[in-house]
Amino acid sequence: MSPVFISASLLVCSNVFMTFAWYAHLKEMSHKPWVLAALLSWGIALFEYLLQVPANRIGHQSLSVGQLKILQEVIALTVFVPFSVFYLKEQIKLDYLWAGLCILGAVFFVFREKLMAGS
Repeated sequence: MSPVFISASLLVCSNVFMTFAWYAHLKEMSHKPWVLAALLSWGIALFEYLLQVPANRIGHQSLSVGQLKILQEVIALTVFVPFSVFYLKEQIKLDYLWAGLCILGAVFFVFREKLMAGS
């Protein structure tokens, strides 16, 4: 299995934990003191780091740090958008589409050498 695929899979799982750590407290703990929400979020974030650190080490076998970062951002938004719509009941706006297209542009520029080498 390729290091990029393993890295991306671990980053997807990592981002699920990250998204819950960063945003679930807005729905589930809005009536609790922020300190409790922060402590719970830190506990959830531990699992994120247990996946994210090996994901980056494995991914760095084939990708540059910049490529890893852009990959992580794309995965983060891919996880975050359904989370915000289905869990937090946020509405999707057209501006999110434009922002997503800008990120796809970033993907192109960061991976351009790999994309062109494959042609």
